[in-house]
Amino acid sequence: MCRGLDSLPTTCLERAKELKALFGSLLHKSEHSITSQSKKNDKLRLNENEPLKWKESFDKLLCSQNGLCLFRAFLVSEFSEENIAFYLACEDYQASKPSKQAAKAKKIYDEFIATDAPREVNLDHLTKAITKENVGHPGQSCFDLAQAKIYTLMEKDCYPRFLKSSTYLEVSRKAKTG
Repeated sequence: MCRGLDSLPTTCLERAKELKALFGSLLHKSEHSITSQSKKNDKLRLNENEPLKWKESFDKLLCSQNGLCLFRAFLVSEFSEENIAFYLACEDYQASKPSKQAAKAKKIYDEFIATDAPREVNLDHLTKAITKENVGHPGQSCFDLAQAKIYTLMEKDCYPRFLKSSTYLEVSRKAKTG
């Protein structure tokens, strides 16, 4: 179910615009430490080797704030942004206080896992059933199985396509040539 760019949080859209401007500048200038202003006047910096590290592993891409934003924008263009949104929601859930986990678990389940959820991720029936049972008594590992399946899906399917995308190839080429 595609809801397009309007479904992204405003902060992510702002960040994506900053990255687009930054990467566009990278492709047209030889300078690698270019800054862009955000609403908060924070400076956005892209290390010249950063795009090259993203190719080393999917984990390195996810650990990079710039890489994550560019990957998320790529997934929006591929109509599969719900995968990274679910993965990040699970990360947030695991970091939340136990007193807030029940409400968050229900929200995540209703948004991503329930049949006909607005941003339903592609999970097999058994994983959905186990996750539904876990949501009934949420704990730290409530979404571990489902999150692992979506992580693997992104790593094996979306990530290789991202590495072949024109945006990534141009940014990494520019990083290599300086």
